[in-house]
Order: sequence, then structure tokens, then C-alpha cells
Amino acid sequence: MLVGIDAAAGLSPSCYIQGGGKIVIGDYTQIGPNLGIISSNHDPYDNSMSVPGEVLIGDYCWIGMGSVVLPGITLGDHTVVGAGSLVTKSFPEGYCVLRGNPARKTMDLDPEKYIKASNDNEYIGYIPKYKFESYRQKNLKI
Repeated sequence: MLVGIDAAAGLSPSCYIQGGGKIVIGDYTQIGPNLGIISSNHDPYDNSMSVPGEVLIGDYCWIGMGSVVLPGITLGDHTVVGAGSLVTKSFPEGYCVLRGNPARKTMDLDPEKYIKASNDNEYIGYIPKYKFESYRQKNLKI
């Protein structure tokens, strides 16, 4: 799992992030409580086998409380997922609001209206951003 700058992955209570496959969560993405992100599933013919997939969530996304994101999903930058939504297909273009079960695009968002806020003290996980590249090269295989 790769989590971007100041992303709140798993900080809210009762989040289930299953990393059987690849998960990438972009910078400044906020994740609500009781969320599920699932990156692998059982083989439909042999449930003892795991089929890894990937979940790619862009920058500045907001995933609402109680949502579930299934394997193979890509959400582009500035995607908002309404509370309780089940994301079963990708929306790589981003700049949209998704709601429902299954999640459907209910609104397009105007890219010109976005304010790309940032923090003066940026961290990737618990590592200051300015130290992360050397840490990554030394300790991570990503």
C-alpha cells in the first residue's frame, strides 16, 4: 500500500483496508470511518485462491463514511464518494461525485473551482516529505 502526502488512510475508526493486491491512495485524500477498500478477491471457482487486483485512488479525493471500494477500481483526482456507496466500476476522469449502490456519477465538478490546499509540514506516513525519498530508496521496494 502506498499512501500519499497527508492522506488519512485508516485514521478514522473501523476502516478495513485489505491489501491482498496493490493499493495507492493519493495526496491529501480523506477517508471516512467504516470504510472498506478491498484489493483482492476470491477466485469464483476456487475460494481458497486469492485473485489480487489493485485500487488506485487519486489526489484530493474524499471517500465518505461506510463506503466500499472493490478490487480493480481507479478513482481519478478530486473524486467524492458519498457515504454508504459501493464502488464497483472505475471513474478515472475524476472531478465527480459518486453515490449509491452501485455507485453512479451524480455530479461533475468544475476543476477550475478547486483549491489545492497543502500543509506547511508535509508527511508521507510518519516520515517528513523531505526525508521520504532517501527512506524509500533504503527501505522500500516501490
